[in-house]
Amino acid sequence: MAFKPLHDRVLVKRVEGEDKTKGGLIIPESAKEKPAEGEIIAIGEGARKDSGELIAPSVKAGDRVLFGKWSGTEITLEGEEFLIMKESDIMGILS
Repeated sequence: MAFKPLHDRVLVKRVEGEDKTKGGLIIPESAKEKPAEGEIIAIGEGARKDSGELIAPSVKAGDRVLFGKWSGTEITLEGEEFLIMKESDIMGILS
């Protein structure tokens, strides 16, 4: 893919949630919420301080992250859906 986010933005691909509940009930597509979990695909070079010094990103490509329900802007690249968001919209890295 030929896309590189700028500054402190990251490109995230959503990770699909479960189709069943823990009790075994099947969740229909119409009742599913968009997952707030994804994988980092690409990152920008980082933010800059007022002095011009670069602040390196805390995440890297391949990290699995948790983000807010309304975070990011949805885009389609090469037929796949992604989110572009600022690094600060990410709540944490899942291990």
